[in-house]
Amino acid sequence: MRHLTRLYCTLRACDEGVLFFPVYALLFADAGLDTAQITSLFLIWAGVSFALEVPSGAWADAFSRRRLLAFGALLRCTGFAVWWLWPTYHGFALGFVLWAVRSAASSGTKEALLYDELVAIGAAGRYQAVASRAATVAMLSMLVTTALAAPAYAFGQRFGAGYALIALGSMLACLGSAAAALALPEQPKAERSGDGVRTYLAKLRGGLAEARGDRTVRRALVVAALVPALSAFDEYVPLLVRDLGMATAGVPLVLALMMGAMAAGSALAERWRASPVAIGSVIVSAGVLLAAGALAGDLVGLGPIAVCFGLLQLTRVLTETRLQEVMSGSSRATVLSVAGFACELGALGVYGLFGLGSLWLDVVAVSALFAIPVVAVGLLASRWLPAGAGAAENAPVGEPV
Repeated sequence: MRHLTRLYCTLRACDEGVLFFPVYALLFADAGLDTAQITSLFLIWAGVSFALEVPSGAWADAFSRRRLLAFGALLRCTGFAVWWLWPTYHGFALGFVLWAVRSAASSGTKEALLYDELVAIGAAGRYQAVASRAATVAMLSMLVTTALAAPAYAFGQRFGAGYALIALGSMLACLGSAAAALALPEQPKAERSGDGVRTYLAKLRGGLAEARGDRTVRRALVVAALVPALSAFDEYVPLLVRDLGMATAGVPLVLALMMGAMAAGSALAERWRASPVAIGSVIVSAGVLLAAGALAGDLVGLGPIAVCFGLLQLTRVLTETRLQEVMSGSSRATVLSVAGFACELGALGVYGLFGLGSLWLDVVAVSALFAIPVVAVGLLASRWLPAGAGAAENAPVGEPV
C-alpha cells in the first residue's frame, strides 16, 4: 500500500512539477503572439486531446497502462524541446500537439490504474485518501516549481539564455514522470490473450455503453468533467497578473499563492465526506469569489481568486471519486476517458468564449463574467452528483495510507 502510494505521488509530482507551467503563455507573448493567437494554440491543444481522449482510454483498458503513461511523458518532453529550439507559432503548435497526445494518454489512465491496483490489494475504500494525497503532493510540486520559475527565468535572462533553464527543468520533470510510471505495479489483464484489435474494440464498446446507458454514471461523469473544465481559465491567469502591473519575473511568485490554495484544497479532500449539496455549494462559492476577485481591479483580488482555485481543486477530487465509486470497473479507463473527453469539450468552450470575449472586453471583465458558468456547474452538481457510496464512505478516516 505504502509503495503504491509513494510511486503514485511521485508520478503526480513529476507530472505537475514543470517549470514551463507558470510562464509558457508569457513565452508565447514574448515571441510576438497576440491574445487571439495564444487562444488558437490553446484550442489546438484542447482539440487534439478531445479527438484522442476516448480511443486512448480504451487502449489503456486493453493493454499496459503504465507503458502508455511513460510514452505520453516522453512525448511531452519532446514538445518542450521543440518550444525551446523553435520558438515560433508553428513550433508552439507542434509542442501543444505532442502535449495533447500525452494528455489524452494520461487522462483516466493513471486514475484507473490506481483504483484497480487498490482493488487488487483489497483497499478500494482508500482511493479518495490516496488520490487526494497525491493531488496535494502534485500541487505542492507545482508550487515549488512555480516559485523556482522566477529565478530560473531571471538567471537565463542574465546570461542571454531566455527560457533555456525553464525548458531543461521541464524536460527533466517529464523524464521523471516516465520513470515513475514504469515503476508502478500493474495487474495483468486476463482479457489480453485474444486478438488485440478485438480486445481494444470490446473495451471501447463496453466503456461507451456504461457511460451512455447508466444514468447514475452518466450524471456523475458530466459533473466530474465540468469541474476540471472550469479550471481551463487558469491558462489566462498569467496574462491577467501581468496586465495588472506585475513584472514577468514576479508572475510565478504570484501564481504560487494559487498553487498553495489548490494544495490546501486537495489536502482537505482526503478527509471530507461531503454531500452533493455541500459540494455544489462549494463550487457556487468558488464562482462568487472569482467574480469578487476579478472586479477588485488590482492585485488584492488575487486572494479571492486563489481561494476560488483551491475550492475547485477540492471539488475536483471529490467529484472524480464519486464517479470512480459508481462505475462497474470492467472498462474503467475508457469511462474516465469519456469524462476527459467531456472535460476537453468544456475546455474548448472556455477558450472559445474567452477568446471571443477578449475581442470586446479586457481580461478583468471576461474573468468576472466567467463566474456565471462556475455557479451554474455548482447548481448542477448539487442535483446530479451521487451520494458517497461503498467502501470509500465507510473507510476509517484516520487509517494510514
